[in-house]
Amino acid sequence: MAFDGVTIRALVRQLDKELKGAYIRKIAQPEASELLLTLKGSTGTKRLFMSASATLPLIYLTEENKPAPMTAPNFCMLLRKHIGSGRITDITQPGNERVIRIDVEHRNELGDPAAKRLYIEIMGKHSNIVFTDENDLILDGIKHISFTTSSVREILPGRTYFIPSQEGKTNPYETSREEFISSITGAHMKLAGAISKSYTGISKTTAQEAAFRAGLDGDASTDSLAEEDIPHLWDSFFELIHEVDNDAASSCIIYDDKNNPVEFAPYRLTMYGDMTVAEIPSISQTLSTYYSNKNRAQNIHQKSTDLRKLVSTLLERAEKKLALQQRQMADTAKMDTLKTYGTLLQVYPHEAAPGAKEVTLTDFETNEPVKIPLDPDKNSIDNATAYFERYARLKRTKEALNVQLANTSSSVEHLASIQNALSIAENEADLAEIRRELYESGYIRKRQNKKGSRQEKSRPLHYLTGDGFHIYVGKNNFQNDELTFKLATGNDWWFHAKKIPGSHVIVRTEGRQLPDEVFETCARIAGYYSSGRMSDKLEIDYIQKKEVKKPSGAVPGYVIYYTNYSMTVPPTLPEDLQLID
Repeated sequence: MAFDGVTIRALVRQLDKELKGAYIRKIAQPEASELLLTLKGSTGTKRLFMSASATLPLIYLTEENKPAPMTAPNFCMLLRKHIGSGRITDITQPGNERVIRIDVEHRNELGDPAAKRLYIEIMGKHSNIVFTDENDLILDGIKHISFTTSSVREILPGRTYFIPSQEGKTNPYETSREEFISSITGAHMKLAGAISKSYTGISKTTAQEAAFRAGLDGDASTDSLAEEDIPHLWDSFFELIHEVDNDAASSCIIYDDKNNPVEFAPYRLTMYGDMTVAEIPSISQTLSTYYSNKNRAQNIHQKSTDLRKLVSTLLERAEKKLALQQRQMADTAKMDTLKTYGTLLQVYPHEAAPGAKEVTLTDFETNEPVKIPLDPDKNSIDNATAYFERYARLKRTKEALNVQLANTSSSVEHLASIQNALSIAENEADLAEIRRELYESGYIRKRQNKKGSRQEKSRPLHYLTGDGFHIYVGKNNFQNDELTFKLATGNDWWFHAKKIPGSHVIVRTEGRQLPDEVFETCARIAGYYSSGRMSDKLEIDYIQKKEVKKPSGAVPGYVIYYTNYSMTVPPTLPEDLQLID
């Protein structure tokens, strides 16, 4: 969801409550389009981060203190000069625009009271941070916009600041039922589009949610609406946009089946019934969590591109090699027939007439007739010798293929498990362990770490159930081995998706009896962290750890077991799980 006017409204309410009256203690500009204000007020020290990045504009409270350059940029120096010790007097939102205005009271060079304003515009590629005096005369902007860049307005020192009007749009907080009904019924377009295009600061997500709460399809045409649908839609829309004014209201983040954040809202989204909804008390915390998770997921996806491509290529080659070897093995199935042909021709050498192309002989073991093709240029003994030679070649081929098939099958399973590990990697430490496994397995060359660099240690996932049971999940094969053969004790329980790549899941019993719901929880986790997580149901094997063995010389993560229980569960994470850092 983009930063729409409803999100800004919720954020302004929180910022005004927490930052009003706070003093600015520090101003930093970590990046060209970023500001970080450190503030001290009645609620303690707070950090307000804002970015006018064209690709990711945002503003929220954060605990992170981003490093600033040794030499501050001019915009940062100007802010320090004017409002470096200023006090925030007000935080507002003009209309329902995607703009936040921060009013600051300070002392000028003569020691007299003065006022300045900071406008944070969250408008996609047009985002900006503009510094003005109390009369909206622009003192500077974090981005300079000249007339050659925009014919609508200039963001340059000396110009007057204003927010461009959005023609045909109305502030949704100032509209009436009658105006709403009129604008929607006369739109002649998709319902969600009609709402977002009629009102300032209303995103498609908010419009779709309002339609969903009214029991309508946001992608349906406004012309298809029944007369009684519009009043219901107005009620849902009005209630939704005012939901953020309720102090008890909570924001939320929607996560997909891979635990990646896909959407956020300053209210509870109800239209994502099949996804995980995480409710969060404040919009600022929601934004901080959403964007940090989003950035981490995107960064890890980008940084793992080379590994994913490599493993995919290696796996494809191994699968092709396995298919070829399986076809070659199928060809060896006729070797016993060739041996029988040779033996019968040796036993009955005079039954085949000279120059014959075939002969039918009785198999003395089965007493059945056997038709044997012959080379007419050879006698019976020479034909028998040729069959024995072909039999010997196929026998040698089968013996070699038995070894090759085992090795290739092991490689396919190993690479598939690495591919699954890449799909659940969360940080660079996870990728480093996967890269080390590829090196130790001979798939890649060792990459030298930069001198003096310290690598963060990758750790398994650790969950805690409501009953107090600790569950551990290996994110790669090294962690799988560590959990199963170092962390787990004999009576702990081990879970794994049946016959597909996946994580080893260990639940510590600590001498207690596991409730049935904990068995199911562990099984669902094992399914979720496997290559079958997109399935509706998965069969999960589970067994006490003491029954799990690792063959000598086996690749990381490979185990064997002979007696086990199994259950079929949906591969989803239970909502009551607590993730332990």
